[in-house]
Amino acid sequence: MTVILAEERAAVCEFARRMTTDGLVVGTSGNVSARRGELVAVTPTGVDYAGLRPEDVPVVGLDGKIVDGSLKPTSELPMHLTVYREAADPDGKAISAVVHTHSVHATAVSTLVTEVPPIHYMLAAIGPTARVASYATYGTEELAKAMLEALEGRRGCILANHGTTTFGDSLGSAYSRAQQLEWVCQVWLTARAAGTPNLLPAAEIEHVVEKLRGYGQR
Repeated sequence: MTVILAEERAAVCEFARRMTTDGLVVGTSGNVSARRGELVAVTPTGVDYAGLRPEDVPVVGLDGKIVDGSLKPTSELPMHLTVYREAADPDGKAISAVVHTHSVHATAVSTLVTEVPPIHYMLAAIGPTARVASYATYGTEELAKAMLEALEGRRGCILANHGTTTFGDSLGSAYSRAQQLEWVCQVWLTARAAGTPNLLPAAEIEHVVEKLRGYGQR
């Protein structure tokens, strides 16, 4: 029997567990999804990621209706589907994965500023800046709308008093951006605690955004 989105469901399990191991979430918070065509595999709500199995991962359509699986999808499903339906990668790449974390440093930064200060050039992994979306209750269309506005021209954003959202053409790329965003926020908070950080000019971040387009093996 053919299993719907078998590879994507397995990847969702893998990266959900990585979020816990890497300290980007606590307990069952945070969620990940992977898309193929018109279907999305997404973490279920309220399930311990340590024991998550591919068959536990529900599959939904872009309209949010469950196509396969017996468990309810994450409460943040509106956020994931909004990315797939309405967000755009700055380089025109397909968006095939979304990662939502409750990472500590990024969440802390969201309570202090409206954009992540350019403390390090790796901020360019997200875009020219990383915006902080205005606060809205978790799991709501209002939160999804605020996130979408903050994502314009970016590959990720911070959700005020909540966490982060990043996307990519694979779960690996989306997850890497979540890690980079959290690391940049940690660097800024550490420097800020010790004094007044020297920041990079906006033009340098823009320059690195361009350099990253050709980075890595081809």
